[in-house]
Amino acid sequence: MAPKPYIFLIIALLFIFLPLTISIHFKLPAIFNFGDSNSDTGELVAAGVYSLEPPYGQSYFTKPSGRYCDGRLIIDFLLEAMDLPFLNAYLDSIGRTSFRKGCNFAAAGSTIEPPTARAVSPFSFRVQVAQFIRFKLQVLRLIAKGKKLHKYLPDEDYFQNGLYMFDIGQNDLAGAFYSKTFDQILALIPSILTEFETGIKTLYDQGARNFWVHNTGPLGCLAQNVAKFGTDPSSLDELGCVSKHNQAAEVFNLQLHTLCKKLQGQYADSNFTYVDIYTIKWNLIANYSKFGFEQPIMVCCGYGGPPLNYDSRIGCGKTEVLNGTTMTAKACSDSSEYVNWDGIHYSEAANQYVSSQILTGKYSDPPFSDKMPFLLSLKF
Repeated sequence: MAPKPYIFLIIALLFIFLPLTISIHFKLPAIFNFGDSNSDTGELVAAGVYSLEPPYGQSYFTKPSGRYCDGRLIIDFLLEAMDLPFLNAYLDSIGRTSFRKGCNFAAAGSTIEPPTARAVSPFSFRVQVAQFIRFKLQVLRLIAKGKKLHKYLPDEDYFQNGLYMFDIGQNDLAGAFYSKTFDQILALIPSILTEFETGIKTLYDQGARNFWVHNTGPLGCLAQNVAKFGTDPSSLDELGCVSKHNQAAEVFNLQLHTLCKKLQGQYADSNFTYVDIYTIKWNLIANYSKFGFEQPIMVCCGYGGPPLNYDSRIGCGKTEVLNGTTMTAKACSDSSEYVNWDGIHYSEAANQYVSSQILTGKYSDPPFSDKMPFLLSLKF
């Protein structure tokens, strides 16, 4: 049997941070996250827009947690490395929810551009930024009244000293392919990033100084896109991914990287870190067996069987009547063997591998170093 992917998180950390007695300490009081389903920890579900049923969450939470995954997301693993608790969704206010260490505004299906009438999520990047502004205002009002809620809310200085994380843009590109040509999509990218820049500047004006930006992954390797746009073999690359989707992602990422450099030059008192998620995920799909996986594109939780086990008519965990027969999209026996969980989102095992590569620092610009004390200090 191939080694389980969680082994690679341990190996990566030991390789980078020898000797074995070293521990990693991220000096961050709080995290404020913005994005889509890649980092949604319950926002869309809390909003009542969508529901998740088992087997979502089965690998870690043992039940659906609001995450579009069988377990933890990349952001969860990064927070664990920072010795911070998982982020609660902004709209998830039921129970003894704590926002002491930050808040998550990411919502599945969200876009950078304002949502269209057919959008899955109404929580575009602009809306998420507006939610943050209201969140901050309410926090400051409450903590000014006394210390009663201190253990549930961030201190005022957390808003300046915290880390602002972003993983959004995938849905802008993926959605555009349903109605636009490749050239039209490329022409849209500057306006998408102008909207992103506006949001970043708004957060800067609110006191944000530490920005962590993920680029978008290889969209063409998601089973959903292969099933819809990869029926012609000539549209696929050597890995079986839809070429045009990946080319669009690469163009988007190039311009996003340029924007991050521009913002760093414009705001000298801030720290902008650009993280190359695309290369990490591409390497995983291209070398999946090397990292302990059995399936790079085929879906764990889906319907239809090989080669994709994906059918857009029936989502993971759902039961539908197809051609007069009742069918349920069920999970595979071992999700750790699959890179893809449900056709759109990565499995917990894949997320763990991606996180391990992020933590090496070599996929970031600038890379982790003593020039970035707000991110990382090593204690021997």
